[in-house]
Amino acid sequence: MAIDLYPHQLKARQEMKNGSILRGAVGTGKSRVALAYFFIEECGGQLPINGKGVLREFKRPRDLYIITTAKKRDNFDWVGEAANFRLGPEREISFGKVKVHVDSWNNITDYIGVKDAFFILDEQRLVGAGAWVKAFLKIARANHWIMLSATPGDTWLDYIPVFVAHGFYKNRTEFLRTHVVYNRFSRYPKVDHYVETGKLQRQRRAVLVEMLYSPHTKRHVQNVVVDYDASLFNRVVKDRWNIYENRPIKDIGELFIVMRRLVNSDPSRLAKLKELLKKHPRLIVFYNFNYELEALRSLAALDGVEVREWNGHRHQEIPDTDSWLYLVQYTAGAEGWNCTSTDAEIFYSLNYSYRINEQAKGRIDRLNTDYIDLYYYIFRSNSMIDNAIVKSLGTKKNFNEKRFFEKVMPAALLHI
Repeated sequence: MAIDLYPHQLKARQEMKNGSILRGAVGTGKSRVALAYFFIEECGGQLPINGKGVLREFKRPRDLYIITTAKKRDNFDWVGEAANFRLGPEREISFGKVKVHVDSWNNITDYIGVKDAFFILDEQRLVGAGAWVKAFLKIARANHWIMLSATPGDTWLDYIPVFVAHGFYKNRTEFLRTHVVYNRFSRYPKVDHYVETGKLQRQRRAVLVEMLYSPHTKRHVQNVVVDYDASLFNRVVKDRWNIYENRPIKDIGELFIVMRRLVNSDPSRLAKLKELLKKHPRLIVFYNFNYELEALRSLAALDGVEVREWNGHRHQEIPDTDSWLYLVQYTAGAEGWNCTSTDAEIFYSLNYSYRINEQAKGRIDRLNTDYIDLYYYIFRSNSMIDNAIVKSLGTKKNFNEKRFFEKVMPAALLHI
């Protein structure tokens, strides 16, 4: 067995310690670094290894629990990576007799009672103060752990669980009392600003390990402008009319649903995809809604094109043919897998989340891809809603429907 780490991976591994957050761009090899850390620090293994591993005089190493996405669990991605270190689910033949357990975040509460083990928390999901956060804090108190994330936190609030786990604060309430000033005029709890941010920055530096890497790939992101029915869109927005059910729109949520359906269903999107398929015969297509999927499924009738899906209902593998379309629902498949057999993705409709967009782009931008030039085609119309989403994502922020409705839409309506 021979295990090699790239220089950026080796540097990150050397900087890690119990409770670290390993931050690296999608595709930079965070899982291999995490396993190398466990193999060396917890099992006593040595890298690089020629022939077979070496175990120093350790007590029996801790068992390894990996909490990841459902897709990575179901595809055995972590099991395959762990096998490179001779680690596996069968204790008797695993290095150091370590037993590896791999499960999804949905089941993290099942491991609250585990003690004296090691946890790798993949694709960080700890936001707010829900059941997953409570389970994590109990696990962190009784075990060693590290966390992997491409985007560990957009705001200071996202770091609360980790800071509490490190003992920087007794609980979430203490953090909020120490650092958060709320807007007095908001009808709901809304952060106005943070105080003592120097302290927060020091704490973040103490837990964050950056895995810096200059990729060999080059991303080419192209905005593809498609059509939309402006007259129908105006009727939806100005008259608040549900054109699909021929009745008044009930609330803000329904207004956005109808606006987006009208824009995303325009036939020009499908026509543009067919054009790009001639240039890129193997394409990954990200979409949001079921009505888009129904339209995309019609492409299965194209001669020689294999169509497969990954969504909440179908978990099909990427085809192994010369021409294919892989239809991926953003929420179900924006992370936790990779593909090195194509150089192109289409974002058939826009997603509100900056993080999900970045994760989706990383599916083909991998260390082991043979491609240098990668192409991302972002379908967007010149409608008010698409323009607003693009503008928000351009500032690395999620699109917020409520804010747009209250602050932007009234002024935009004057120009319709």
